[in-house]
Amino acid sequence: EVQLVESGGGLVQAGGSLRLSCAASGFTFDDYAIAWFRQAPGKEREGISCISSSDDTPVYADSVKGRFTISRDNSKNTVYLLMNSLKPEDTAVYYCAAERDHPGIAPLFLLTNFGSWGQGTQVTVSS
Repeated sequence: EVQLVESGGGLVQAGGSLRLSCAASGFTFDDYAIAWFRQAPGKEREGISCISSSDDTPVYADSVKGRFTISRDNSKNTVYLLMNSLKPEDTAVYYCAAERDHPGIAPLFLLTNFGSWGQGTQVTVSS
């Protein structure tokens, strides 16, 4: 059974940092690209970052570029999202998602139908 479990969310002041984790099980982690999405109340889900299985050239949404860093540790079946310089507008439920890797998946991740999703972790940034 494919399982993705996010953790690391919480309440932080503006300007602070958090590191989210996405722990995966039930599939061959090395063969999958992992993406992070978020959804704020009343807003559509937003894709924010994606990393391929080979860890080359992660992509970021403009809204988080330069502040967030995605990385993966294939030995731990885990993807991380380090979030710095957090803003109140970063407040959302953050989800990780997995899809079997293929050429170009990261640059086109917003057009990809990710088949497996975690349950989400809440991030709240106070002003």
